[in-house]
Amino acid sequence: MSDSFVDVGRIEKAAALIDPVFRDTPQFPAPRLGDELGFEALLKVETINPIRCFKGRGTDFLVRTSDPGEVLVCASAGNLGQGLAFAASGRGLTAKIFAAGSVNPRKLSAMRRFGASVGLVDGDFDAARDRAAEEAARHGWKLVEDGSDPPLAEGAGTIAVELTRAGARPVDHVLVPTGNGSLACGVAAWFKAVSPSTKVIAVGAAGAPAMEHAWRTGDTTPGGPTTTLAEGLAARVPAARAVRAMRSTVDDFVLVDDGQLVEAVRLLVRTTGLVAEPSGAAAVAAAVALRRDLAGANVAMVITGANIAPGLLPGLPD
Repeated sequence: MSDSFVDVGRIEKAAALIDPVFRDTPQFPAPRLGDELGFEALLKVETINPIRCFKGRGTDFLVRTSDPGEVLVCASAGNLGQGLAFAASGRGLTAKIFAAGSVNPRKLSAMRRFGASVGLVDGDFDAARDRAAEEAARHGWKLVEDGSDPPLAEGAGTIAVELTRAGARPVDHVLVPTGNGSLACGVAAWFKAVSPSTKVIAVGAAGAPAMEHAWRTGDTTPGGPTTTLAEGLAARVPAARAVRAMRSTVDDFVLVDDGQLVEAVRLLVRTTGLVAEPSGAAAVAAAVALRRDLAGANVAMVITGANIAPGLLPGLPD
């Protein structure tokens, strides 16, 4: 590969090493969903674990590379913070999280329940990231950055290992929700090495287009304020290392708006019974938008999280 951000050998190592509670997640055909969309739908469900999202894979792998007694600090919209808190507490490390004051209260409660101290800051996720970097530099803590730390991407890439396990039918396309890019980097690196015919499609929010713009142009200039309810996709400042890696491995990058995300959440519930948060259902939203291009194909969709904000969708339990 032209970018050394993600090492395929370390993805393979992570697949055997990370906490079994996050590995070997359900992956199964969803015929009712596929019938509606006009292709064979394969779901990879990353919501049935203690933190209800895929972030535990990368954070567990990262914590295993950290020194005993180390203090880990990150900015999070909620899911990365949960993963870091869960992994750190299990290995006797300290996790300190910074989040925007508007953070999903369910995610805030979970981060604290898993043992992290959480500081709330004015502004958006990237303001929280600036604060985390300042505190890490001031105290000598280890700064954990989604889209910049290879173990986060390599741990997330174990999803692709499972999708290409011996005996599995080759996937024509895989759709991957993309915020700061760790998941897309890890998944794309593995597929390009093991199943290069598979097309990897990153999915972002129309209200947070900075990463998509950077992927297309190479320009990592920060974007304007984000305007999406999908906090997991709301990156305003592109992660430069992730962008460089994705430009050589990701085949396409599509944006979906909030209306499409909400409809995807509802479509998942109606056809499969699965509950996802809007960012977690982004792959399904993109599949609906691309259904004509995907007709007849075998399409994998990664369902990345189920920590839905209370009251977001009437009719779903809080």
